[in-house]
Amino acid sequence: MKVALLGLPQAGKKTLFTLLTGREVSASRRPDETIEGTASIRDTRVDRLVELCEPESVVYAENRFALCPDIPYNDTARGWLDAARQCDLLCLVVRDFPSDQVYHPAGSIDPKRDIAYLEGEVLLADMAIIDKRLERLEKERRAGLSADQKVEETALRKCMTVLEDGRKASEANLETHEHDAIQSLELVSFNPIVHIYNVSEDNLQADYGGGSLVISALIESEIMAIEDPAERQEFLEATGLTSSGLDRVNATIYDALGLMSFYTTGKDECRAWTIRKGSPAPIAGGKIHTDIQRGFIRVEVIKYEDFLAAGSEAAARDAGKLQTRGKDYIMEDGDTCHFLFNV
Repeated sequence: MKVALLGLPQAGKKTLFTLLTGREVSASRRPDETIEGTASIRDTRVDRLVELCEPESVVYAENRFALCPDIPYNDTARGWLDAARQCDLLCLVVRDFPSDQVYHPAGSIDPKRDIAYLEGEVLLADMAIIDKRLERLEKERRAGLSADQKVEETALRKCMTVLEDGRKASEANLETHEHDAIQSLELVSFNPIVHIYNVSEDNLQADYGGGSLVISALIESEIMAIEDPAERQEFLEATGLTSSGLDRVNATIYDALGLMSFYTTGKDECRAWTIRKGSPAPIAGGKIHTDIQRGFIRVEVIKYEDFLAAGSEAAARDAGKLQTRGKDYIMEDGDTCHFLFNV
């Protein structure tokens, strides 16, 4: 899964990307260049399993981010679009902090205006893609459209109707076969959208509505500079926060994508694996290795709470908390698993 960081110039996207991924962005970066990096998702359940099992290594789940080119203000250029079309979720980053040293392309700070502008650009980009494809279908109509092309045209017109109404293409209520017919166009408004407001310290408790996150890139930089975990927690509490903005960004994105984690643990490694909610056990096993999915026999599951209460895998087994499940088992968030397979 890949997440697009999008926004106007000077919104704080580059700083957020560096804080999330640890990857510095060169000052010589081209305006049209997209940079990618990964961010570990801090998971307290993994931390607790590590305390109990004391593995040699630990691997958290990850989000992959794409720092896209700026969305220009009052400009029809869409150099950001190709990168965004390759992503599964859009993060619209908006500035809401004052600074005489940082310009705003619109000349003033107005996050409500900026969000409306960015969302409008997303819709306009999809409308342009659809217009171009419909023009092509109109030319091909002279030779007669195939059944597949007719389905595609119907789907595109449904999408155009909702886009013109100021709504995302995902709200077009397409049938499965209609969605499949236009999937190759990679319309960006089919993706979930998360709003991230980059604010000043005084505004950290602001409420911007559902689907929004509030962070201060400046405060997050200061948090990251604190190496001692206890001191870092004290700093967070002093600012009125219970967790860092970066952790909240990662967790919100993970949930918005419909993802969850299951775990494997032992003396060698404790690891979080990412699957979609509702995945059956063989699909989950396939995340570890394709042979597990191909030769799946069964999965042994200990619920996270049971593992925690027992204090170890062996104790959970002895307490009768280990469940044996077959290929129809739907994985649950937090399952700790051993897969049995034969190929």
